[in-house]
Amino acid sequence: MNPAMVGAPMEPSPSPVPSRSFAALEPERKYLWGVCYRMTGSAADADDLVQETFVRALERPPPDMEQPLRPWLVRVAMNLSRDQLRRRKRRGYHGVWLPTPIDGTDGLAADAAEPASSDESPEARYGLMESASFAFLVAVEALTASQRAVLLLRDVFDYSSRETGDMLEMTEEGVRTTLHRARKAMADYDRERRPFSAETIRAVETTLQEILACIATRQAERGRALLTDDTVSLTDGGGVMHAGRAPVYGPEKILRMYMKLATRASPNASFEIRRVNGLPALIAEDPAPNSPNAPRAVVFIDLDAGGKIRAMYSVLAPAKLRHVSFPLLGPAAARD
Repeated sequence: MNPAMVGAPMEPSPSPVPSRSFAALEPERKYLWGVCYRMTGSAADADDLVQETFVRALERPPPDMEQPLRPWLVRVAMNLSRDQLRRRKRRGYHGVWLPTPIDGTDGLAADAAEPASSDESPEARYGLMESASFAFLVAVEALTASQRAVLLLRDVFDYSSRETGDMLEMTEEGVRTTLHRARKAMADYDRERRPFSAETIRAVETTLQEILACIATRQAERGRALLTDDTVSLTDGGGVMHAGRAPVYGPEKILRMYMKLATRASPNASFEIRRVNGLPALIAEDPAPNSPNAPRAVVFIDLDAGGKIRAMYSVLAPAKLRHVSFPLLGPAAARD
């Protein structure tokens, strides 16, 4: 693992922990992983944070073992995640930062099949699959660590203000104020968001096929009709692969960029559309790419309420592609 990519290494535990003790916590792993992944957008960070949460549970368990363990574990995981987010923002990143793509839907919806419930709790504002979608994870990057934690606990995992305050060591009034600010910061995302449904999945797949066909055949005018006037393209090369260090705005510039990249693909390049983070995405790999193309890429599109592409996200960083299967080259080995 590269500490520069995943943050400061965790402090080692002072003494070995029996494996049978970890086994007792295993039923909570998937739920906690889902919390930490949505908090950080990083699969590797989620792995580390869940493990650190388990270590703390075994070394310094909650005082009242008669109470349900999950809320206490979520409290620890959330606070560790907030610290990790703050470290990442201080450390900075080479170019545009994007989340870790996760193949398919496994582990994204089932990690929290039963949301928390309370008389105070509203219906969840965002579904579990939507909150793991690429567009959502990119949108919450604009929030502070505390805003992100409150938004997820209240509007995704459906905890009450009191429960959220207890977990984050905030007053209920503080939770409500922070949630108001978080929702305000998410206004642009909310304004054009589409419901996470079978219809949306079909629309994304159809539009993705259409824009790829336009790029491959250099039909710029037809492609232009699929994009909004303010479409943005973000590419994460991780400081390893060639990628712009800033977003690209405007349909004309974006189409020119992708058409140029398409001309550099080798004859053995492979492309397929598959669900990643719950929605159809382009999986591309090229065993002999022409510079500056990357050997692997995952490309997402985000549709506005009218069905046009308002954003395109490309992940090229090898360390962020280990959770995606590539049929020609096999799974990536590096960690994000």
